[in-house]
Amino acid sequence: MSDTDLLSRCTTVLPGHRARTPAEMFAAMGAWCEANGIAHDTYGDGALIQRFEARVAELLGLEAAVFCISGTMAQATALRLAADARGRAPVVLHPTAHVFVHERSNFQLLGHFDALRAGDPHRPWSAADIAGIPDRVSAVALEIPMREIGGQLSAWDDLEAIKAHCRARGIHLHMDGARLWEAAAGYGRPVAEIAAGFETVYTSLYKGIGGLGGAMLAGRREFVAEAAEWFKRQGGNVFQRSPYVVAAAMQFEQRLAAMPACFARTLFLYDVLRDYPQLRVNPARPHANMLHVHLPVSRERALEVRRELARDHGIWTFNRISHGVLPDTSFFELYVGDNLLDAPDGRVREAVALLAAAVARSA
Repeated sequence: MSDTDLLSRCTTVLPGHRARTPAEMFAAMGAWCEANGIAHDTYGDGALIQRFEARVAELLGLEAAVFCISGTMAQATALRLAADARGRAPVVLHPTAHVFVHERSNFQLLGHFDALRAGDPHRPWSAADIAGIPDRVSAVALEIPMREIGGQLSAWDDLEAIKAHCRARGIHLHMDGARLWEAAAGYGRPVAEIAAGFETVYTSLYKGIGGLGGAMLAGRREFVAEAAEWFKRQGGNVFQRSPYVVAAAMQFEQRLAAMPACFARTLFLYDVLRDYPQLRVNPARPHANMLHVHLPVSRERALEVRRELARDHGIWTFNRISHGVLPDTSFFELYVGDNLLDAPDGRVREAVALLAAAVARSA
């Protein structure tokens, strides 16, 4: 039986939001459009998309926002424009930045900008990581939260010091806020307070929001307009953006309202995991509604355990899993969404106990 078939038969799924079939998603989109009298946009000109862009800008406390077909395009464009405006000085990135890890060297091969790595790959940025850079830089790009290290956040005082440093030196401060909505619960502050001091903010319309895809880039009105022109030049001028906007907008407020509950559920899960020393959690305590679970078994064995628990107990424990740094270790990301919100406490405890027991037998 394939993993897809196993997952479809599981009654308890730990990671993420409940997956909708295309038929379910499109039916929900159609019903929402019918109820709200939604019309298509034409190349981004339309009431729905413009209202939604304005709503995102309002939440972030920034002047304007514009839809972009992908976060990769949005970030590359924002950082390229920032570098161009400052004599092509390098952009500073954390070693785990999405640009380095997932974008296939686009910044380098397409000549967008030059990049410097700063900071420890296993820790979020401190103020000293940025203030200690001796080079002239054009931009600093900070991911909030940092996905590759378990959703960690820079300490609030460090974040404020980084903002002050960039402001004093005329450095463009950009936020990779793909999961910014999740960070608000971790910081216990509204997103506008987190975004204050950033020149530009990118946020995803599908990661925590559950849309079909797409992104928003927010900032000063003039900068956003210039970025929109560059989206067109790079092939991002989608004729009708309404499917992406509808998929996000119809559940946007609901998703944002659920973020505190997702964070509280993450804290509950963390407390359950702590009872099993063979399941090591990063960070030491959750900063957002996600975390990494490290296992003392190989990736291959971990996948076997996942299949066993799915087949024998109807429990799906994780999606993707990676090799650990040490031999015969592995780790997976667990994003807390609808699935864990809806799972009874006892079933969650049972799932974690079964995972720990299977791992212990294999270690």
